[in-house]
Amino acid sequence: MAAWDLSVTVEDLGLDAPPVTISVASDLHIGGVILKLVEKTQIKQDWSDHALWWEQKQRWLLRTAWTLEKYGIHADAKLVFMPQHKPLRLGLPNGITLRLRVCFSNPVFQTVMGICRMLNIRHPEELSLLRPMEEKKKKKDKNLAPEIYDLTEVPLSSGTLSRPCLYNGMPAHFADSPEMEAIYKMLSVTQPPPAPEVIAKQYRPASVVDKAHINGRWLDSSRCLLQQGIQENDKLWLRFKYYSTYDMDPKYDAVRLTQLYEQARWAILLEDIDCTEEEMMLFGALQYHISKVAQSEPQIMSNNPAMDDLDSALQSLEVKMEGEGSSASDLLENMTAPELTDYLKIFRPKRLTLKGYKQYWFKFQDTSISYFKSKEESIGEPIQMINLKGCEVAPDVNVAAQKFLIRLLIPAPEGMNEVYLRCENEQQYAQWMAGCRLASKGKTLADSSFQSEIQSIRSFLAMQKTNSSSSSANASEESINTHSLVSPRYHKKYKPKQLTPRILDAYQNVAQLSLTDALMRFLQIWQALPDFGLSYVVVRFKGSRKDEVLGIAPNRLIRIDLSVGDVVKTWRYNNMKQWNVNWDIRQMAIEFEGNVNIAFSCVTADCKIVHEFIGGYIFMSTRSREKSETLNEELFHKLTGGHEAL
Repeated sequence: MAAWDLSVTVEDLGLDAPPVTISVASDLHIGGVILKLVEKTQIKQDWSDHALWWEQKQRWLLRTAWTLEKYGIHADAKLVFMPQHKPLRLGLPNGITLRLRVCFSNPVFQTVMGICRMLNIRHPEELSLLRPMEEKKKKKDKNLAPEIYDLTEVPLSSGTLSRPCLYNGMPAHFADSPEMEAIYKMLSVTQPPPAPEVIAKQYRPASVVDKAHINGRWLDSSRCLLQQGIQENDKLWLRFKYYSTYDMDPKYDAVRLTQLYEQARWAILLEDIDCTEEEMMLFGALQYHISKVAQSEPQIMSNNPAMDDLDSALQSLEVKMEGEGSSASDLLENMTAPELTDYLKIFRPKRLTLKGYKQYWFKFQDTSISYFKSKEESIGEPIQMINLKGCEVAPDVNVAAQKFLIRLLIPAPEGMNEVYLRCENEQQYAQWMAGCRLASKGKTLADSSFQSEIQSIRSFLAMQKTNSSSSSANASEESINTHSLVSPRYHKKYKPKQLTPRILDAYQNVAQLSLTDALMRFLQIWQALPDFGLSYVVVRFKGSRKDEVLGIAPNRLIRIDLSVGDVVKTWRYNNMKQWNVNWDIRQMAIEFEGNVNIAFSCVTADCKIVHEFIGGYIFMSTRSREKSETLNEELFHKLTGGHEAL
């Protein structure tokens, strides 16, 4: 074959160096091109991480056995020879910025896996990278550049080990020096509450549309950083993207638990998620308690691998034992299936809203609730029977006002039907709420977890009670910066001295918790908020002339009418038959059971982002204990990649 000249820019020679020209033939493979380049530069160094990047086509030439002809490369191709791993500035949920070497040539999904392996975060599929919000710079803030902690010297572990080798409870590369150990402590220990002026300076979304703009910033998991215009030393944020946290074990997940807590805390402080005033005081009290305990309690790192192995062996044995329930005892249990009966009040907002709550006699059996006009009539046919399997259950509680509501969203072909049940007291609420939660997962009242569910609901209610007598005594002793613990809305509404007794009141109920329990409790309350786990995108439905908002949750999609701000429709993933994207007109089409079809184009985000969210959540639901150690990357790309990944 005829020889021709190929010009390649070699990054290591410097920006101003002229391209290196080598003589090649079209049947030369990429490996041969690299060899010629290295020989011509005459630099003695380790070139193993280098590869060729094709500027015009925006792709890496990673298949070294492919020839130039097979790739379609001619003399006019602009090629750059550079390292695949480069430094990147990474903003973490707790506000710390790291500088670390990441892979610019693999799909972002694998880049995130590498970052999480380095930082000792399990289940990297729950996180992703996004472009940061532009920060408003004031002239006087010039010298306040945030400190950057450098991890670029950490050797990159190859291989797909799910857990790095631990030493004193932390990855070995953090145990190398006191400086590295200090960085690991910053990752795995909660930050002190931020100063009120720091909170005030941060960007706060004022509406659902503002929240939707954030979700247009996620990077595409199936393409590499360089293809998405990310350059060396750029800044990106690492955040939890999918709100379905799986298998959280505080013993192994110090960094993961801390960073998730920090992300939740900032979501509450910046009013990214709505909560009641009572809940805000409880969040404030928990933050106060967590920062107090984190400063005094030494971080216990497990450093005995033998004990860890024993623990995990016992755990998997426990799972097996649960799975192999003896059929004889099951039969006995089902012969005397427990049931709940009581007078409750019911309210259906969709029908004529003027009518309030009406009292009926309710009966809870298996996974269904039936109601009758009175106890005497409960032998006959019920007025209605509601099957709770697959429904949404949300609390609406105010202990001080003695309001105990259970909000049920019940699947129906055209969306979801909303029903409120009103309980008279805590005791009744705890039992019925526990029953509803179990039934929504397809479990009956005979299930072994029924009592523990009641217990956890009761302890949650106990936290919201106020003990006015004991707190006033403490208020004088403890001076707390309350404006660091609540969102700016309450800075305007109350003076610090008005907030102090209320936060200390709530603090009485959590003061006994250990650090781990307090973190877990904070996350549980966050996860119980009605808007938890919703990622918003502005869309335009086919046939509609106005923009609406689509909320993407771990188990459903919701349609929000912007003019009223209300949820108009809900569609669940488990009723979804198929979804696809018409990439030419950038339109998504989804088909649900019962011949329900929806189609929409995306306004504030690329439809690939929405496609990835839905596929990602479906992937999250396929994870199980047996498979939890190995991540099925191929399945993730199949569900989220679209035709571009294929």
